[in-house]
Amino acid sequence: METYEILRDLAIILFSAKLCGMLARKCKAPQVAGQIIAGLIIGPCCLGLVEQSDFIAKMAEIGVILVMFSAGLETDLKDLIKTGPKAFAIACFGVFIPFIFGSLLYFAFYGFEGIGTPSFFAGMSIGAIMTATSVSITVAALQELGKLKGLVGTTILSSAIIDDVIGIIVLTVVIGFKDTSVKPSMIVIKTVLFFIVAFVGGYFAYKGFKWLDNRNPHTQRIPILGFVLCFALAYVAEKYFGIADITGAYAAGIILCSLKDAEYINTKAHISTYMIFAPVFFVGIGLKTTFSAMNGKFLLFSLCFVIVALLTKIIGCGFMAKLCRFNWSDSLKIGVGMMTRGEVALIVAQKCLSVGMISSEYFTAVILLIISSSVMTPIILKFLFSRDKEEVVA
Repeated sequence: METYEILRDLAIILFSAKLCGMLARKCKAPQVAGQIIAGLIIGPCCLGLVEQSDFIAKMAEIGVILVMFSAGLETDLKDLIKTGPKAFAIACFGVFIPFIFGSLLYFAFYGFEGIGTPSFFAGMSIGAIMTATSVSITVAALQELGKLKGLVGTTILSSAIIDDVIGIIVLTVVIGFKDTSVKPSMIVIKTVLFFIVAFVGGYFAYKGFKWLDNRNPHTQRIPILGFVLCFALAYVAEKYFGIADITGAYAAGIILCSLKDAEYINTKAHISTYMIFAPVFFVGIGLKTTFSAMNGKFLLFSLCFVIVALLTKIIGCGFMAKLCRFNWSDSLKIGVGMMTRGEVALIVAQKCLSVGMISSEYFTAVILLIISSSVMTPIILKFLFSRDKEEVVA
């Protein structure tokens, strides 16, 4: 591809992403949904203005890494620790139940040919995609309702953060199983080793950043070195431990999230991430999506995929919340608050596609899930919280 064609494609991608993102926001939907739709419009599905290329794919991969780095930077460790045990239990069930039923759903539609077969990995991928909860969409809904700082809101937020961490670990293990030359036990050992290395190395990195932060606050070198840590950990995770690069990027964000200048680093990262790389990633999802396989069976699968993904989050998280001594009303709120899907589900789907575990048509089902959950969750949460007010008045 010629250089001028790359520039043309970037111009079309960024313009369409911004336009459709703004329209989505006007319709009370997440901007990410609009950006995906932009990819569908300008891609092979509709106008055919832009096609997927190696350059776009590489930029999209950087976008994934930076999105996860930013997510790590936005993590509040104090809230995470305060509701830790309950949130961890809720998150575990919120991952386990969707993963099992997501895999079974795929096997029910397309059959099970045995462990290690393509159908096995495809089923595991569908289950892994269902595990992700969108922290950003959940936070936006709770902020709008003024419930983010309450016990229920904090529990939902902490559970969603832990849910994403566990979901990424599940993705890493699932992808690792595809490499038949590596024993399953080695996958687990490598995963544990990576987090030990990240924890120990992260401690010293945090001390170094803290010293630099105190000596030279709000200077460009801090976010630049933050990017260095992000890309370095992403590389080490993938190269030496066989762990998904996004896991390393997320760990880098966690390491730096308690710095005084964590918000400053995130602000600087936001400029390049959400102005260039992230739109390329989300539009790229639309470019890869194809409706060529949209027959009656696949349409039914997509609808079942959405229903199962929503219900399993509510049941898994809500049931565990009840076991953690929340009342039924709050348990239902926690379950509903955890059912939103967004960028992490797309990231998981993207990684599964990149290693050949699923084909591109399954992005259609993922997009339907993101749009439906993003629209339904704020509406249902508003109804549930309004019932509390009515009960108090009564």
